[in-house]
This record gives sequence, C-alpha cells and structure tokens, in this order.
Amino acid sequence: HGEGESRSRERDRTTRASQDRRTMVVLAASVVTKGGKALVSRQFVPMTRIRIEGLLAAFPKLVGTGKQHTYVETENVRYVYQPLEQGALFLLLVTNKASNILEDLDILRLLSKVLPEYTGGQTDEEGISRHAFDLIFAFDEVISLGHKENVTMTQVKTFTEMESHEEKLHKMIIQSKINDTKDVMKRKAMEIDKFKTDRSGGGRG
Repeated sequence: HGEGESRSRERDRTTRASQDRRTMVVLAASVVTKGGKALVSRQFVPMTRIRIEGLLAAFPKLVGTGKQHTYVETENVRYVYQPLEQGALFLLLVTNKASNILEDLDILRLLSKVLPEYTGGQTDEEGISRHAFDLIFAFDEVISLGHKENVTMTQVKTFTEMESHEEKLHKMIIQSKINDTKDVMKRKAMEIDKFKTDRSGGGRG
C-alpha cells in the first residue's frame, strides 16, 4: 500500500515537472522590421494569426531607440531580441514570462548564427524575405513545441539538409504517382474511344 502511494507521489512530481517545463515556452521566433512587420515568423504553440501579428506589431513601441537591452516585458509576454542591420531589423523571440531567460538567450544566439548561414550572409530585409522558408525549417530544428532542442549549428544544417532531401524524394514520389494516374486515365480514354469506334463500326454492319 505504502509502495503504491510513493509511486503515485513520484508520478505527481513527474507530472508537475513536465507541466512546469511546458509552461516555460517560446511562443514564436521572428525577424521583424523596426516598424513591426514580420519578414519571417514561426509559431511554436497554437495562436491565432491576429494575436501573433498584434504581439509583433506591439514590439517596436516597447523598444526605445539606442537601448542595449536584450529583453522587454509586457503584462503577458516577454520579448527577447537582438538588433540586426544597425537596428533596421530585429531577431525576436516571444516567450511567456515563466520561460527561462538564460535558455531564451541561448536560443537567440543560435538563431543569430542560423540567419547568415541560411541567407548566404544577406541578413537584410531582401535576403531574409527571399530565404523565409529555409529559415522556418532551421528555426524548427532549434525549437520544438516551444522548447529549445539541444542542437549545434552543425546539427541544424545536417537536419535541414536531410529534410530537404526527404522533401525532394517525397515530391518525386507524388509526381510519379500523378504521372501514373495520367497514364492510366489516358489508357482508359483510349479504350473508351476504341470501344465507341468498334460499336459504331459494328452498328453500321
């Protein structure tokens, strides 16, 4: 009986720990202009588009010009950020306030290495917009369901390369299925035509 109780206590503790872990969450990773327009944004928890756009649009108003802080908080969220391109853009994490600021800064550091790697060194508005999808894939490797993955820059590159390879394969498979279906339909159409010709030929005899 005592053993059952201690097991249930252990289970409660584990559940509590995992709940605590769940509450420390990155809501979104984005690159925004100083006007608050998102060039690339990846959400890691279910949120409406209006809510995320609202959060990103509110950010520039909270950041005073020339301040060298790394984060700013509102009533509900924390913005952890790094200026890019002499302050024309910001690399930004939106987190809840229970999130671990040191871990968030780690994520920010890794994402700041991801940007030049996936934009060919062009971290201005044009470069980031052009490589938005590559960046989203890379962001996904760094953060999973709002939590930091224990990955290095090299692993991020390896995983995204593997994924793009798998994606190409997947597209090739789909394309070959489409081609097969087209062939089958073409064959059926020819059979129907032949059937009609035979019938009309037979009818005249």
